Amino acid sequence: MATRTGRKKRLRTRRSTYAALAREELALFGGFATVILFTIFGDFWLSDLDRHHISLPLFFWLFSIMVWCSFSVVRHADFLADLLGEPYGTLILTLSVISIEVSLIASIMLGGENNPTLPRDTMFAILMIVLNGMVGLTLVIGALRHGQQHYNLQGAMAFLAVITTLAVLSLVIPDFTVSTEAPTFSPLQAAIFATLTLLLYGAFLMIQTVRHRTFFMEPEGEIKPAEQLEVGHAKHHIKIKSIPYHAVLLFLTLLQIILLSKFLSKILNHGVEELGMPIAVSGIVIAMMVLAPEGMAAIESAARNRLQRAVNLCLGSALSTIGLTIPAVLAISLYTGVALELGLDRVELVLLMLTLFISLITFSGVPTNLLLGVVHLVLFFAYLTLVIEP
Repeated sequence: MATRTGRKKRLRTRRSTYAALAREELALFGGFATVILFTIFGDFWLSDLDRHHISLPLFFWLFSIMVWCSFSVVRHADFLADLLGEPYGTLILTLSVISIEVSLIASIMLGGENNPTLPRDTMFAILMIVLNGMVGLTLVIGALRHGQQHYNLQGAMAFLAVITTLAVLSLVIPDFTVSTEAPTFSPLQAAIFATLTLLLYGAFLMIQTVRHRTFFMEPEGEIKPAEQLEVGHAKHHIKIKSIPYHAVLLFLTLLQIILLSKFLSKILNHGVEELGMPIAVSGIVIAMMVLAPEGMAAIESAARNRLQRAVNLCLGSALSTIGLTIPAVLAISLYTGVALELGLDRVELVLLMLTLFISLITFSGVPTNLLLGVVHLVLFFAYLTLVIEP
């Protein structure tokens, strides 16, 4: 009798565990079901996007599922961050999020859409959202909650040195080259600059993860107790599991987003063209979807007085955007012959230079304060105003 009772108890425990896991990973199941449905019926559903009663619900369905999956990716990456420590955790999160961006842009480019400025607009939107919107909001919330906050100055300066170099080479130099009429690179220039970008980004990753890993860790005297690090997870009532578990589920959830990206990009591009909106709006929509979960993670970190993690997330996103997206889109352009324009116009050029200058001031000394955050937010809203009303 005791044996039978114990067996029933173990069975109930196992069922309870499986049910809890299923609830935790609803985003994965929702994404998987959506991928199957769009793989089977997607071509028919998207055959006539002028039918707004069909295309609009499809857009919101895809957008919601992809954002939901993005938050699930961030959750697993956040757990890996606690298991692996800095900077590996935020590096995994950053690379995961940027891979979503690259897949969306690649889907549009390979889909034959005639939008040569979309990669540029998306990268510029991400830089403005990250370096002004995310950084500004992070600094303001951190200052309101904790006053002045500290971070590792050496790590922030390393980020900004590479971001500034790659941003100028990729988005400014094409405006001044004479090998082509459009603000872009010639094939030889594209191959060389793509290689240089990858080499510099690879060198930075080696510095970040091996040679000078301490540059990207909490400064001495600022390390938070273990119980404080778990506050963000406790509110989700989710227990951190093993590294392989979170790594595999992160990959599977991210795969759902990548597979759905081509369907969303088709609807998005058609809608922007039909409504006569600025092409940059497509880049902003993609950037906001990609950065929403990472932005929330950075803001939450600042609110929990973990500014170093917030800095790693924000500046890491900006760096990975250029370091990975530029080589990817240049390679696609060279291989397929798809037109690609990278040079910014005059107003965007001024905004980029001003943003990089203010960022250097913000992260040239510690601690941070409220005023610096407000300055970044002013630049962010100026960017949005100029997109809506050029």
